[in-house]
Amino acid sequence: MPAKYITNLDELPWLTDGEKTALKAVQDKFVFRLNDYYLRLIDWSDPDDPIRKLVIPSSTELQEYGRWDASDEDTNYVVKGCQHKYRTTALLLVSEVCGAYCRFCFRKRLFRADVKEAMPDVQDGLDYIARTTEINNVLLTGGDPLILATGKLRALLGALREIEHVKIIRIGSKLPVFNPMRIYEDQELLDTIRMYSSEQKRIYVMAHVNHPREITPEARKCFKALYEAGAIVVNQTPVLKGINDDPAVLGELLDQLSWAGVTPYYFFVNRPVAGNRGFVLPLSQVYRIVEEAKARTSGLGKRVKLCMSHTSGKIEILAVEGGKAYLKYHQSRDGEYGKLMILDCPQDAAWFDDLPGNEKYWHKPEKKTNEIVSVNELPDMPQKKINELQR
Repeated sequence: MPAKYITNLDELPWLTDGEKTALKAVQDKFVFRLNDYYLRLIDWSDPDDPIRKLVIPSSTELQEYGRWDASDEDTNYVVKGCQHKYRTTALLLVSEVCGAYCRFCFRKRLFRADVKEAMPDVQDGLDYIARTTEINNVLLTGGDPLILATGKLRALLGALREIEHVKIIRIGSKLPVFNPMRIYEDQELLDTIRMYSSEQKRIYVMAHVNHPREITPEARKCFKALYEAGAIVVNQTPVLKGINDDPAVLGELLDQLSWAGVTPYYFFVNRPVAGNRGFVLPLSQVYRIVEEAKARTSGLGKRVKLCMSHTSGKIEILAVEGGKAYLKYHQSRDGEYGKLMILDCPQDAAWFDDLPGNEKYWHKPEKKTNEIVSVNELPDMPQKKINELQR
C-alpha cells in the first residue's frame, strides 16, 4: 500500500495542544512532511525518541545559527540545476521535493519558494555532462530523486546512459527507509534500475539511514529488491546530537548495515546550516563517538569515513588528539587530494571554519555562473510566506 503523507502537525494526536502551538512558528518557517509508515517507528512515550527528533519539528530550529548554504554550493553551478565541484563528478538537482523532510537537512533552502536550484528540466545539465568527458559519475540529488514519477526517472536514467563516459549513476535517497514500499512495490522502477545498472555501468543508491531502528523488515525487503535489480546500496549519515551520538547506537548501525549488505560509506559532521543548531556536536566529540562505534564492529563496518563536506572539499577527520585536529582532503575542489592539515582544535569547534588557521588552506571560490543567486544573500523568509507564494 502507498504511504499516506502528513503535512500538518495538527494531524498528530500524540502531540499536545501546547506542543502544537509552540511548534507552529517552526512549521511556518520550515516544511514539515511525514508519512504513516515512518510514523509507526516513533515511540511517542519517549520525548527524546531519536526517530521523533529526526522528523518532528523542534523549537531549537528557530535558534540563530549558520547559513542557508553552509557549503557554498552556489559556487559549484555550471548551468542551472547542475553542479561540477570535483573533476569526475557532476550533481544534478532533479527534485526540490523530499519524501522525508529531515529536520537536519543541509538543503533546507530548497524548500523556499524563492530558491530555484532543482530544475524540472535538466537538459542544460545533461548537455553540459555530455560535452565534459572528464565526468564519469553523476549524482542525482535534490530533494529526493525517488520521489519523482517512475516514468520521469526512467527518461533521466536513459538520457544519462546515452552518454558513453558516464559510468556510474548515483541516486541519493531517504526513501529506502522512509518509504521502502515506494521502491519494492514499483516493478516498473525496479525494471528501470535493472535496465540501466550493468556490470560495467552501475547504479548506486546512496541511502540515508541515520539510526538502526530505521532498518525494519520493510527496509530490508527494499534493500533486497534493489540488489536483485542490480543496484549497489551504500549509506551515509551525519552524526547528530540526540539521535545517533552514542557509540553503541552508531556501532549497531554499522553492524545492521553490514548484515543487510549495505556498505557504510560516510559519517558526516553536521553542516552549520540555518535551523540545525540543536543537532550540532563538537568535532572532538564526533571523532570520539565514531572511533568508539568502529571499535564495536567488524572490518566491514570500519570502512566508513568521517568527513566534513566543506566549501573546499570533503575533509576527512583522521584524528582529534591533544587539542589538535589531523585532517586531509578526501575530495578537493582545487585538486589538493590527500593534503594533510594539522590545526588547533578548540573544545567547542564544530566545523572546519572554527579551527584557527584554517583559512591558509583554502579560499572561497567565485560563482561559476552569474545566473545563480547566492541563497545566503536572500532575506530570511518564513514558511508561511513561502506557502502563499507557492499557491
